[in-house]
Amino acid sequence: MSKEKEPQQTEDVVSEVEVDEEFQAQTDSETETARRQASEEAAEAQVDETAALREQLEAEQNKYLRLMADYDNFKRRAQKDKQDAEKFRAQSLLTDLLPVMDNFDRALAVEAKSEEAASILKGLEMVRNNLLEAVKREGLEEVKALGEPFDPNFHQAVMQEKDENAESGSVLMELQKGYTLKGRVLRPSMVKVNE
Repeated sequence: MSKEKEPQQTEDVVSEVEVDEEFQAQTDSETETARRQASEEAAEAQVDETAALREQLEAEQNKYLRLMADYDNFKRRAQKDKQDAEKFRAQSLLTDLLPVMDNFDRALAVEAKSEEAASILKGLEMVRNNLLEAVKREGLEEVKALGEPFDPNFHQAVMQEKDENAESGSVLMELQKGYTLKGRVLRPSMVKVNE
């Protein structure tokens, strides 16, 4: 009787082994599929992370380039401001001296009726000439006005008059001298313009 049970048990064991092998094969297949999916997801995550890092790097490079451009612009502006400050260092002093020069011109326009007045005028003229030489060394120049075409950059029209002998739009009379400092207008000439 025991011999009959043995083949049954062997068949059961063989059956169990076959079931286990099928189960193992199915499990291995599922495991392999899971591994592939995990590997693909990891690769996708790595690609996404790489793309994100590239975008971040590009953004940082753009910030760096903008910062460098701003710094270069700042340096150029600072250099230009420094050059302008050096070039026009005497501007405020010369602007303050313009009324003094106007007063010299008015004093010299007076006619001398005596020798004493003539000698005073001669002295005033010498002082004025010395002052003009000093301010010219700093770059001060008179604006040419009389007979010139009206230029709103250098002339300020305060009157108009019709003169047939002069060109239309030309300056007929200079009421107050204008001055420039190294090309920059300190004061425009006040002029009468032909219509």
